[in-house]
Amino acid sequence: MAGEKLRYERKYLVPNEQMEPLRKRIAPFVVPDENTIPNKFGVRQYTVRSIYLDSRNMECYGQKDSGIKLRRKLRIRGYNSYDPNNKVVLEIKRKIGNRIKKHRANLYYRDLKKAMVFGNLEEYIITNGSRKPVDDAKRFFYHLKKKQYMPTNIIAYEREAFFGKMDSGVRLTFDKNIRSKGFPGFDALYQESDLKRLFDSHFVLEIKYFTDEMPLWARSVVQEFKLRNDAISKYTIGYDVAKYNRKLTY
Repeated sequence: MAGEKLRYERKYLVPNEQMEPLRKRIAPFVVPDENTIPNKFGVRQYTVRSIYLDSRNMECYGQKDSGIKLRRKLRIRGYNSYDPNNKVVLEIKRKIGNRIKKHRANLYYRDLKKAMVFGNLEEYIITNGSRKPVDDAKRFFYHLKKKQYMPTNIIAYEREAFFGKMDSGVRLTFDKNIRSKGFPGFDALYQESDLKRLFDSHFVLEIKYFTDEMPLWARSVVQEFKLRNDAISKYTIGYDVAKYNRKLTY
């Protein structure tokens, strides 16, 4: 990890009734992510869809459940609604405590199943003239094959996303209507049928930043709303909901 820039990540499970007050409170300090679009209520958001991969003995799930600090997750991520020409992301999320590092490679959804089967990365990965996406994709496939990872869970949610006005490295998101389904196929990324909600009355607030300390305005918001930092994993909770119908209740 030497020389790599890691980002801090803080997560909070927040009652839905605090959503609008939080929007108003953070408004002076943030700007919306340009990828968000207004819904019918005028709220700017987009839909995030992720297929999480795990080994047959559920190694990633077990590491989170056991509280291991150094962890790795593999996922395939897409956005919004189905289009064969959508870009999707092969992603490795590495975590040390509350810091994260991501390796990402883009390809078109129409090529996803072929890439998973044949692994012709130079043919399918979108490079934009850079070698790094192919290298990151090879890293993804190395772990995929080494541990025989397979699709274990799909997680979908609507996300409001913001960047800090004074520091674009600060990112704040509201993840809402989080839902899951166990053991999907690679072709299930945009399916909505049979997804189960993780929380009935809460959403997940995430604050991410590169500096050693959270920005002062963000710390003030956390203190004012009495938010509690939680080691929330959408993947592990989603797996429990999908398989055992367990919901996190407060």
